Amino acid sequence: MCANHSKSALLYRQVRRALQSGRYLPGQRIDPGTLAEEFNTSPTPVRFALHRLVGERLIDDHARNGLHVPLLTEVALRDLYDWMEHLLLRACELGANATEGPPREPVGAALYSHEDLVKGTWQLFDAIAGASGFRPLHDAVRQGNDRLAPVRRAKRGLIDHVGDELARLRGHWQNRDMPALKAAVRGYHARRKQLVPRIVAFLVDHRDRHL
Repeated sequence: MCANHSKSALLYRQVRRALQSGRYLPGQRIDPGTLAEEFNTSPTPVRFALHRLVGERLIDDHARNGLHVPLLTEVALRDLYDWMEHLLLRACELGANATEGPPREPVGAALYSHEDLVKGTWQLFDAIAGASGFRPLHDAVRQGNDRLAPVRRAKRGLIDHVGDELARLRGHWQNRDMPALKAAVRGYHARRKQLVPRIVAFLVDHRDRHL
């Protein structure tokens, strides 16, 4: 049992990272048997790991059709953007009370220098939530970040000037300019909510062409 638990935890981390990195596309089927072969393990720890990811809503269970990376509908994607915006604005409010004094570098600042904007977005939003000092909020942002990561990666190129947008958000965060950061967070999500129909259509087309 301990060995299965250890393998399950390893598989959970590996598949979670694979989802974030874009190895699996939204709508793609994840085959437990293939994972068991890849990691040279029995089906049991694979099932445990995948069921945990289903519980975190990072994988959808389509019963007889198997397990898939979620392909969000327009309503579901808009709701998720609304939820993330609400969480981040609340984190800004809580963080403002804990960040008085001279500006300081955000959590993981050294990791922001690379060109991976999807990972940089995840890290920035995670840092903002972490600074709130409120663990349930931080956990909720992490889950939302994880759910949006495959979408962010698959739709790269659909939204212009994402690098400049992330740089502005990061600048407001580094300067602890909370009013400007909150306005930028609202703008970030408003821009994406306006594009939800195009994003979903793009993801569906992307799935149909590549899967």
